[in-house]
Amino acid sequence: MRLAGHLIRAIAWMGGTLLSFTAMAISVRELSYDMHAFEMLFIRSAIGVAILTPIVWAAGWQTLRTKHLAGHLMRNAVHFTGQVLWIFGIALLPLATVSAIEFTTPVWGAILAVAFLGERMNRGRWVALALGFVGILVILRPGMAVVGSGALIMLACAFFFGATNAITKWLTRSDSPVTIVFYMVLMQTLFGAVASIFVWTPVAAEAWPWLLLLAITGLSAHYCLTRALLAADASFVLPFEFLRLPLVALMGFLLYSEAIEAATLLGAVLIFSGTTYSLRYESRR
Repeated sequence: MRLAGHLIRAIAWMGGTLLSFTAMAISVRELSYDMHAFEMLFIRSAIGVAILTPIVWAAGWQTLRTKHLAGHLMRNAVHFTGQVLWIFGIALLPLATVSAIEFTTPVWGAILAVAFLGERMNRGRWVALALGFVGILVILRPGMAVVGSGALIMLACAFFFGATNAITKWLTRSDSPVTIVFYMVLMQTLFGAVASIFVWTPVAAEAWPWLLLLAITGLSAHYCLTRALLAADASFVLPFEFLRLPLVALMGFLLYSEAIEAATLLGAVLIFSGTTYSLRYESRR
């Protein structure tokens, strides 16, 4: 059965999201050796404000009108927390493991979308949820291996990212993607400015290209994700993030000689199998 046009658009936007998040992960890994997460997020968001301000000015400041300023504040507080955890996780774990644990993000996002946005669970989504849970157990192997702090940090990160996605889906009902992304960089610049006061160190010259890449891909990732969520249900869109693993694993191998553990690969296959079944079920419906 052919996918409807709006689902094809959602898939295309998710392709941009995956490429952007992969570039972000590499940038964070390069920066994390010498820069604190708070400082990194502050500079990234400040660059984002500088990039977006002319765009918003050209479109008209009425673009920023919203009836849900508190919703934006809640979204960005949750997302800022998730990003800090993500940066810590990247510094502690191989990129492929980070990506594999992040696979629980769509599961949390789908659960929260059902609980708070009125979306419905169906057989395909239940299968994706069950295999996602089994897959993360395979990756972490509790009782057979020590579950390190990096893995626990990434699990918490995935929950916060899932909550961010659910709130984003709610905001798309009334606000444009540009509005959502602009409030993201503006509010997170303020959060980062306050937090980085306590950890600030001079920025080395070689860090600026990575910071610029981080800022640009941070904008493109969230813009593409918001457009995808606008085109289709969160429960359909978010599982596509699972395709980030092969991209990130390839970059981890080429740039840092990181091999994928068999348990990580098996867990990822289980999660991806559930997602594939869910997507085919959605298509048939």
